Amino acid sequence: MVNPVIAGFGVATPGVLEQDHLWAKFFAHHTDGSARAERIFRNAGVETRHGVVDPAVEDVSQWSTAARMARYEVESLPLGESALREALRESGVSAADLSLLAVVSCTGYATPGLDIRLADRLGAGIATQRLFIGHMGCYAAVPGLAAVANQVRVTGRPAALLCVELTSLHLAPGPLDTEQTVAHALFSDAAAAVVVVPEPARGLAVLDVASRTDTAHADAMTWHVTDRGFRMGLSSRVPLVLARHLPDTVSGLLRRHGLERDDVESWAIHPGGRRILDVARQSLALTEDRLAVSRDVLRRHGNCSSATILMILREMAAEARGELVACAFGPGLTLYSALLRAV
Repeated sequence: MVNPVIAGFGVATPGVLEQDHLWAKFFAHHTDGSARAERIFRNAGVETRHGVVDPAVEDVSQWSTAARMARYEVESLPLGESALREALRESGVSAADLSLLAVVSCTGYATPGLDIRLADRLGAGIATQRLFIGHMGCYAAVPGLAAVANQVRVTGRPAALLCVELTSLHLAPGPLDTEQTVAHALFSDAAAAVVVVPEPARGLAVLDVASRTDTAHADAMTWHVTDRGFRMGLSSRVPLVLARHLPDTVSGLLRRHGLERDDVESWAIHPGGRRILDVARQSLALTEDRLAVSRDVLRRHGNCSSATILMILREMAAEARGELVACAFGPGLTLYSALLRAV
């Protein structure tokens, strides 16, 4: 059975939005000028992010969900196409050679969806398999990566994964409560793609994936469809629950391959927020430099939901050596971890 290798990355982002601009020009009013809300924005660890919508120019908070989905269809296609074309180009793979195109999103839905439209635009074969992974949240890239890696193992042919998230379309009606303020201080828009090929190839070999879901805390993170977009619920319990499960999840994954945490050269941790990264560092006993790329992606791009972990891996790929662990988190409350190796 062949080993799957990430051989190409692609990232596409819409316009840059400065955190200070967003606060001063829109959210100061949208939160009724709350001092607590301002502290949340100032301490989010975000300096710039991206949005297909700048709320200071176009306030979509009163838009119906139908209007937001219509806008998603318009905006997601060019971003997804750009990211996927870059990943194909970097990997040297033609779209016609793909055995599977998997698309991940929790921020917009339609059918025929991105998987069908992009397969057609890029020239994928009519027999190319397609998979859509929806509404899983920030960790969805990892099970998506597992799906395309398993496809490569079984077929011996390339497969691609694309994550497209347009969180700016889900601006909530004001005034925002604390949970909504935290979400709106962090989230951002991006598309990220990988192309996975069979060895031999240079890149990041996908060795294994592990998950753990604690349904006792299912209400700690939610993403509900409302008449005015999708609404996030985000409890302050989330970091504590993650800290409880992260060490065992990662250690179990590593033990299956005869490894320990000290054997891991690089760590890609989903930056669900500054506190999430702090808790991950403490619970895994990592030095601060191991989180440098994750913090930098949060600072420059914000939390781009499922696309974020692929963006972090892209930043790490060129200099990666030995084993790398990627961790992401989301509703459930769910943790996903992937073990990769630079080859």
